[in-house]
Amino acid sequence: MNETRFTDQHEWVRVDGGEGTVGITRYATEQLGDVVYVELPKIGRSLAKGAEAAVVESVKAASEIYAPVGGSVTAANEALNDDPAKVNADPEGEGWFFKLKLANAAELSALMTAGQYADYVKGL
Repeated sequence: MNETRFTDQHEWVRVDGGEGTVGITRYATEQLGDVVYVELPKIGRSLAKGAEAAVVESVKAASEIYAPVGGSVTAANEALNDDPAKVNADPEGEGWFFKLKLANAAELSALMTAGQYADYVKGL
């Protein structure tokens, strides 16, 4: 199963098997402006759903990135350290932040589908 779900804080998680890849949405990058720095979580760190996982700084503001689901961090996108602009260029692709092994896949059901997220953003 390869499925992407979204939070109301504009994070996304793309699940493939028992692992989720996490990033921020195009809408979030448009609100932030040019990303100049990203602080990624340490591999092995355990995150609860909704816990602060990373930080993104832009020319406009600094924002926390929250874990859309709970789990253990298995990878961090180290390429963002050298080129944080990847977040703006491809936020839902190469601009991902971290990967985690899901602690409870049932948490995904509380997140929005792509259609629900698109409707949510239209209302903002």
